[in-house]
Amino acid sequence: MNQGDALELKVTPDPFVTVRYAGASGDFNPIHIDEGFAKQVGLPGRILHGLWTMAQVARAITDAGGGPEKLKRLSVQFRGMGQLGEEIVVSGTVKEVSGGVAIVEAEAEQSGNRIIRNAVAEVVAE
Repeated sequence: MNQGDALELKVTPDPFVTVRYAGASGDFNPIHIDEGFAKQVGLPGRILHGLWTMAQVARAITDAGGGPEKLKRLSVQFRGMGQLGEEIVVSGTVKEVSGGVAIVEAEAEQSGNRIIRNAVAEVVAE
């Protein structure tokens, strides 16, 4: 990774991703897996797990950085609800490379909403 390098990942969550992620994560909150319940509590429908969305940010960074073993640290701010079936675009830039570590800033956007902001990662740079 070099200073100024850009990264991008586009992913469209399929209708079953929240069910699969609930099983993998143990987060069976009905707002993620029960359409009727989600609407009953005022949501437009089932929403994505925030940590699944964060994982897409991590994926974009590690794909660009040479693999998941290169990721040393990741922090994000959750700022919106992700929807099923709508493309998510993760974009980022390598802001600095020093001492063998790259600092990457990123965000995730869906339908004009920045659902993850101010993501900062430290990645081993070779």
